[in-house]
Amino acid sequence: MSAALLAAAQAAAAHAHAPYSHFRVGAAVRADGRLFTGCNVENASYGLTICAERTAIFAAVAAGARRIEAIALACVDAAADAAPGLLMPCGACRQVMAEFAGPDLPVTIAGFGTISLGALLPHAFRLPPGETP
Repeated sequence: MSAALLAAAQAAAAHAHAPYSHFRVGAAVRADGRLFTGCNVENASYGLTICAERTAIFAAVAAGARRIEAIALACVDAAADAAPGLLMPCGACRQVMAEFAGPDLPVTIAGFGTISLGALLPHAFRLPPGETP
């Protein structure tokens, strides 16, 4: 299934709006047995940019999903020999993944392979159920 998710992530990258970084990223999420995709959308006010991973996860949540089962990402403009750090999800995306999945979430990354969310974010911030900051 990770091959299908990765293909969907690569296809989603074609829709990216990346006029500043020229670094298109696509993501695909499986949640509740359904597929959701997203791409990075940049903004001239850089802080308003959103990553592909969060776009896909938020699309799943907006459709009613609350747990993601798997995620794949593709940085289609990365060089074939890109260092792994250039391919990894940012910290904000890792934390959003942790909100909707456990540490065993498989994260498939084009050009790298599959790694668990727990390996990417070993000490995720979590509030106890029913508690607010």
